[in-house]
Order: sequence, then structure tokens, then C-alpha cells
Amino acid sequence: MRYIILLFLFFSLSYANIYDIDITPSVSNEKYNKIKILDQKWLSFDNIKSIDFSEISDLAYDKTTHTLYMISDEGKLYLFDALFDDKIHLKPINAYKLRKKNGKKLKRWLRDSEGMTFDNKGNLILSFEGVPKVARFHKNSKKTGWMIKKYKLPSILKDPSNYRTKNKELEALAWHPRYGLLTVAEWPLKRDKRDKQTIYSLKGKKWYFTVGEEPKNAVSAIEVMDDGNILVLERSFTGLFNPFVVTLKKVYLNGCESKLCKQEILLKMNSYRGWGVDNFEGLAKVGKNRYIMISDDNDNFYQKTIMIYFEVKN
Repeated sequence: MRYIILLFLFFSLSYANIYDIDITPSVSNEKYNKIKILDQKWLSFDNIKSIDFSEISDLAYDKTTHTLYMISDEGKLYLFDALFDDKIHLKPINAYKLRKKNGKKLKRWLRDSEGMTFDNKGNLILSFEGVPKVARFHKNSKKTGWMIKKYKLPSILKDPSNYRTKNKELEALAWHPRYGLLTVAEWPLKRDKRDKQTIYSLKGKKWYFTVGEEPKNAVSAIEVMDDGNILVLERSFTGLFNPFVVTLKKVYLNGCESKLCKQEILLKMNSYRGWGVDNFEGLAKVGKNRYIMISDDNDNFYQKTIMIYFEVKN
């Protein structure tokens, strides 16, 4: 019943700040390899509840309450009523600034929130760069956005000096029903080869996969798929006059006992091949085989916050 009421409200609203867009080189509903693009939107809000809306770095969807959470890498949390049938239906409802346990604001160098997920109990969990950490936050009370607790990291992930730079730390975060919290650094750690990425479980297990062949390819988000394997979002940007490439790949954790896990390219979006790609950083599962990804506008007039809704075909 709540779904029907929300859907009615969505259709009765005027989406003055949400626009149709098409980043594909041809019709938007075409199947590209194993990806079917269902809908594409440009989110253009100056602010939500007086908090500037920009630099979205990740997403998490609560299917029970139909609430979509967005996090910015400036430590801002946004909540939307959200429905995903064959189209995207969004309505902003609130926004918060991340805070410490005592309610004080996070210092600038401690609020670079990059990854977000829900665990099996519905807890909201974020990962950070600058000072690498994974922490749980309040999500539906007067303390929404306040930190509750930090999680213990594997020893290799605790020390910022192990990362290639402070801006290439815990970029991606997801919850796996078997392995718990999983995280990936944006670039491989200093001790690892540049073309070898690692998925870390906070329980201590690790899996390896090959980085895309494009220059400076970086992992920007991960999500757990219905079959227990991992959907990985990668991007490569080396300058305005070079190709901007965004890749969706599947990394097979199931049965991976070798040094490198099997992987499969699902879609490669290359600006030199007609794709209007932007800085895609966030990824969330919203239904069976269905996902959304979102771009970070870098608080830049020339970039947009773009949401792509897609289905992974079997």
C-alpha cells in the first residue's frame, strides 16, 4: 500500500530539479553487452534542507522504507524517497552533516566520506579517506548522521602511509551476507603492483583481481550481486584531451581460491566512443539484478550529478 501511495505522489509532483538525460551513444534502452540501461536522470539541486547538494560519492538503498541515502565526500548525508520500477522516481526529503558521537562536527580532514552500505541489520555504514576508517552512523532519528562506532580494520588498512596517497584510500564499501563488510582502496596499496587490486573483508579474508588496462584506472564503488559475486565500478581519467572511461565488471568471489579471481567486463563506457560519461563514483543495488550508479560533480559548474539505472542481464 505504501508503494502505491508513494508512486501516486511521485507522479503528481513536478520534478523541476530532476531532468531526463542520455549519456549513451545510441538509444538509452539498448542492451550493451550484459547491461540494459533502464533510465537516466540529471539531479540538479542547489541545496536540500539548506545543505548544499554536490559531490555525491556513494549510495545505499533501503528497500523496506523506499529510502535512498546519498553521501557526499564533504561529509553530507542526503535522504530521498525513492522507487525503482522501470523508471527512477525520486523526491528529496532531508539532509544532514556527519557528526562525531558527541554531536560535534567532523573536522575537514576527517569527513571525506567515500563508501556507504547497509549491513544485514540495516545499519548505515560509511568508509572514509584522509584518515582511513569504517564507521556506523545513525540513520533515522534526531541523531541521524551522528557516528555510533568505528570498526576494526585489518592492520594493513589502518596506516595512511600504506596507501599511494591520502586521496586513494577506502573508496568502496559493501556488505556481503557471507563475508561481512568488504572494502577496496581506490588504487592498490603501495606494496602491491599497480595492476592488481584487492577486495578486503574486515574479517581478514582477501581476494585479488586485475585492474583495467586504461591509465590510472581506479575503483570507485563495489556492490554485492544476487549470486554473491561483486559488481565493480572503475573509472579512468587522465586529462581533458584523453578518453574518460568508466567500466562495470563482475569479479567472481565464488570459488576463487587462486591468486587472481575470474572477472568479466559487463560494460565499458568510453567518451571517445560517444558516451557522455562523467565522474561516476557511487553504486547501489535497488532490486533483483538492478542497480543505480551516480556521478560526482566535483562541485563544478561544468559537471553534473547523473544517475543511471540499469539491469545486469544473466
